[in-house]
Amino acid sequence: GCILSLMYVNMCLGSAECLLLAVMSYDRFTAICKPLHYLVIMKPHLCLKMMIMVWGISLACSAISCTLTLNLPRCGNNLLDHFLCELPAMVKIACTDTTTVEMSVFALGIVIVLTPLLLILISYGYISQAVLRMKSKVGQRKALNTCGSHLTVVSIFYGTVIYMYLQPGNSASKDQGKFLTLFYAIITPSLN
Repeated sequence: GCILSLMYVNMCLGSAECLLLAVMSYDRFTAICKPLHYLVIMKPHLCLKMMIMVWGISLACSAISCTLTLNLPRCGNNLLDHFLCELPAMVKIACTDTTTVEMSVFALGIVIVLTPLLLILISYGYISQAVLRMKSKVGQRKALNTCGSHLTVVSIFYGTVIYMYLQPGNSASKDQGKFLTLFYAIITPSLN
């Protein structure tokens, strides 16, 4: 049960959400910065390619990080003091040096978390420039309404994910990890 939960629910879907948020920001960028070319740029074929890329990268990163984590030896009590079978919780119950696994997962985290975040920030940088150049207050308001919900979800999701996964192993309390897991696993999808 924990392997399925870790592999598919947490890692693969979490990775896919990071990448999908980047794809959504590109969609917003195209809609606001190139509205007359939107239908030409965002063809169904391009959308399909982006979805295949998102799921392919998500599955690959999930398989790598889960394989590394699940191959760690565990000694004694293998019970997780956590709501979900999270990767940091699995690493903590290992009875060996986990530095290599933590560094590998951290590197994958940079690819899966920070690269899409950088693309989102670049997209919203261009969107901000386009909105500031608009002369119509109604147009500015429409553009901000288009992006507002996405920016809220991006802020909540990336804030909790970066805090959970891109920090040194022992710096957060167990209860804090549980709360943050519930926060990005339940609150963010319900807002999206």
